[in-house]
This record gives sequence, structure tokens and C-alpha cells, in this order.
Amino acid sequence: MKEKRQFEVLQRELGYRFNDPSLLVRAITHVSFQRNKIGSHNEVLEFLGDAVLDLAISDLLMRRFPDKSEGDLSRMRAGLVNSSVLADKATDLKLGSLLFLGKGEERSGGREKPSILAGAFEALLGAVYQDGGYEPARRLVQRFFGSDVQVKQLGQQDYKTRLQEISQMLFRQPPVYRLISESGPDHEKRFVTEIAVGGKVLGRGEGRSKKQSEQEAAMRALTQLQRSGDVAPG
Repeated sequence: MKEKRQFEVLQRELGYRFNDPSLLVRAITHVSFQRNKIGSHNEVLEFLGDAVLDLAISDLLMRRFPDKSEGDLSRMRAGLVNSSVLADKATDLKLGSLLFLGKGEERSGGREKPSILAGAFEALLGAVYQDGGYEPARRLVQRFFGSDVQVKQLGQQDYKTRLQEISQMLFRQPPVYRLISESGPDHEKRFVTEIAVGGKVLGRGEGRSKKQSEQEAAMRALTQLQRSGDVAPG
């Protein structure tokens, strides 16, 4: 019963209900759990999800930045879609606790390994595509990457990394992030984070995950530092 409830929560988080629940189970089944049974683990779904993700992200970027070149769009896509980002998305979905793992991976901390988490997220996307077609998969990508695309700046590092460098240079200390509030049901959580740089609060950010809210807070702090003249624009 507990497992069934967890699957219900996961589908609400995804914004998609599977017609074939076995695809959902397969998407979170690592090869170490069913190593000798082809088609019973998530490797093929991961392969499919990787292709769907590239297509959907490319579509998002072209709509958001219609005047960018192919090279620009490729660099932006690479910044948005990598194993670290995908592992973060899987963590937001709490996939680690749902994974079916072999005993070896279980003992070695497989539920927290970025490569396994990233693969499970891609496999979930592949499962949605196989179960319902491209449009539900595209909506899932829009749901989880839409805000990332909105704040993406071409050729720049993420805002938190940039702010970390500037804060160390100007104040010899890192920025301080503080979670102010967490609200909403499990499938529509909203987080608000406050950021202080050099001992001064410079802004707040909001997002569907703590990481998104921190990124937005860092972006606002960078804007404030630019306005004060402490940091050059760009």
C-alpha cells in the first residue's frame, strides 16, 4: 500500500497519470535489480528519454530565443541538460526513495548517485512518451525546465556560481541562503529563499524547488550589486 501511495504522489508531481503503470515501474527499475532480464529495467527507456528531452528542450529554446543561432542554442541546451541538472530534478521528485536497486547498488549508496538519478529521470520521460506520446512528454519538460529556460543567460555560468565568485572577491565570504517559506501541496510546492551577501540582504527568490528559488535569489542579488556599481553588468 505504501508503494502504491508513493506512485500516486509521483504521478501528481509529474502532472501525468500512466495508462500502463508497468511503464512507471520499469522506469524506476535500475539494471542492477534486473540485470539479466532485457526489457524489465530502465536502460532502453533512458535512451528514449534522452532523445525526447533533447527535442523538447530544443523546441523550448527556439520558441524562447527565435533569433539565436544554432551554435548559441546548442550551448544553451548543453547548459540546461546535463547529468547534474537531471539528478537535481530527480531529487526534487524524490526518485531516490522509489528506485528498485540491486543489493550492491543499495549498499554503495545508489539512491543518491547522480548518474542513477539522472538516468531514472530520463527513463521517466521516456516512459511518459511511450505511454502517451510526445505532447505529454513535452508538457513534462515544460513543467520542469520552463523556468530554467526563462532565466538562462547565454554563455554564462549559473547565477549561484557567479555570485559565489563575486562574493568571495568583494567580501571574502560566500553568500548566505535562508529558506523563508515552503507552501503548497506536494505536487505544487513553492519555496522562497532570502539571500545575504556581505552581511546585507539583497533579495528573495521563488521556485518549485529550493534550488530554483536559490538561483532566482542569486540572480536578484547580482542585479542589485550591478546597480550599486560593485559589479560590472554582464
